[in-house]
This record gives sequence, C-alpha cells and structure tokens, in this order.
Amino acid sequence: MKYSLYLLLISVILIGCGKPKEGPTGEQLLTKEQMTKLADDAKIYFKTVADKMPRSETDTPDMIALGEKLYNDKRLSLDNTISCNSCHLLDNNGPGVDNKPVSVGVGGKNGTRNSPTVLNAGFQFVQFWDGRAKDLVEQAKGPILNPVEMAMPNEKEVVKRFGAIPEYKDMFMKAFPSDKGTVSYDNIAKAIAAFERTLVTHDRFDDYLKGQDDVLSQEELKGLDLFISSGCTTCHTGSLLGGNIYQKMGLIHPYTDTVDKGRFAVTKAETDMYMFKVPMLRNISLTAPYFHDGKVATLEDAIIQMGWLQLNKKLTPEEAGYIAKFFNTLSDKKREKK
Repeated sequence: MKYSLYLLLISVILIGCGKPKEGPTGEQLLTKEQMTKLADDAKIYFKTVADKMPRSETDTPDMIALGEKLYNDKRLSLDNTISCNSCHLLDNNGPGVDNKPVSVGVGGKNGTRNSPTVLNAGFQFVQFWDGRAKDLVEQAKGPILNPVEMAMPNEKEVVKRFGAIPEYKDMFMKAFPSDKGTVSYDNIAKAIAAFERTLVTHDRFDDYLKGQDDVLSQEELKGLDLFISSGCTTCHTGSLLGGNIYQKMGLIHPYTDTVDKGRFAVTKAETDMYMFKVPMLRNISLTAPYFHDGKVATLEDAIIQMGWLQLNKKLTPEEAGYIAKFFNTLSDKKREKK
C-alpha cells in the first residue's frame, strides 16, 4: 500500500512539473535563465502574425466569395485543366503549395521555380521569388497569361471567356457594384487577391510570443535558441520570419545551381545577380521541397545548406534537427502535423 501511494505521489509531482515540456530523453535542454532570455530575445526579432492582411479593409464578403470561386476555376487556363489551386493547394487544409520541385502547367510543361505558399503571402513586401509583382493583385495576373502555367493568350480572351459564363455575372455585380459588375481582368485579379488575403494562419509560435512559455517543447526551444544564436535572424525576422528583404543565394559560398539569376532577370542590374526574396518560414515544415529550384527534399538538409551558404557555419545534423523542430511550431494550427 505504501509503495502504491509512493507511486501515486510521484505521478502527481511529475504531472505538476510537466511545464516546460522536456526533450525525448527527459533532460532539461535549457535552464530557466536561458529560457527567460530566449523569450526576451524572440520578442526582439519576431512578431506575431496579424489577424488581417494589408488592404483587406476594403474586401467585401461578395468580393471574397468571387475570388474563391475564381481561385478554384480551371477555366482560367487555356485548356481548362489548371486552376490557382492546382499549384497552391488549399483543399483539406492544404499548405498552399503542391509539394513538387516545380509546378506543372498546361500541356504538362514544367515551371522553373518552386511554387511558394499562398498562405500569409499578402504580408510579404513583394511577390514571386524575384519580386516582379508588387502585391497580390499584380501577382494574380501573372500565371494566367504565363505560357508555361495557365497559358491564356491575353487579357481580352480571359475577360471574353468569363464574361460569357452566366453564373459569374451576378457574382461580379455583387462584388463590384461601383463598376456595374464589369468583368475585367483587373477585377478578376482583385477578387482573387481579396480571397488570398483571408489566408492568414496562426501557430504555436504566435502563442509563445504572446507569453505562453509552456507551449513549446524543450527540443523546440533549443531549436529556437540555435536559430537565433547561429545568425539566421540576419534574414529571417519579423512576423513571417522572412518575406521582407532580398538576399543573395550563396552569399558566402556559391549555390550549386547558377542557372537561375534571380532578380537580375527583372532588373538587369549586376548587383541583383542571384538575389531572391528571402522566403518566409511560417508553415515551412509543410511546404517541402525547398529553395527556389525545389531541389532540396528535406528541411534538415535545407537548414544545413543555408548555414553553410549564407552564414559560413557547418551545422551538425543534430543542430539542424533541433532547428527543424522549432520550424514545426510555425505551422498553422489547422494544418500542423501531429
């Protein structure tokens, strides 16, 4: 009886001391002092994701509904086979990507870059890897006319096709009453952008930044600590942990793929050679494969390569594993892998 009471007492103590969560072998990976400092440092480098995206204040429910319908409509492509959702999957809480190295467009043509997630995209300072679109409206116009993606010949043909579809007439009238329901290429893009501005995610790291210290495990906290101390915050800061500056791919050591010149293709400026928008890390665990060319299959490999290419650091597989654990906390709660 005494032995049973002893076990019960130990169980109660262990349950009561379950915060913060421990590592896989039960060890405390960070001291209380380290965790306090880490929480303070995190608030210096990062912010929570806002509830609404910029410019969403003028989006109406009718505009959003129209945008969602257009986003999923394959008639936006030349042969009626490709929709926005084909490359940026949202079905069943999809991650906003197709998880392919590069996306496949009309006629089975392969693109040249990895498809970035549409989740939280409107918070970024520009769109596309090379920043050639200033906002979501401009971005939405690109793939429809891209010969490798949706391959519509011109704006006029897009407007002609959708202007002839009865089910859209009422929706455009409700979404754009001041334009008298005009089906224009600009309004198509505006509606899609309005829908995309609803794709805001929230995760456990947001909760941590709000003061819920016990929401991350010891492994995840260790990963966050390594992420900061290794210098990853040189580029990955703010609410998205990225998506707010350009940086050279292969800053210290050259990246193996030198075919894609990045932003140089847009500006023709030598200083933009191999410059790409720094990808946001929110939901990064859900969006493999990685890098602009989609050639890196695993998160751990991407972390090790980034450490070497950008920071001149040889991160160990164990260190990369911890950082990857931290990245798991950046996944939308609805989509987080359990």
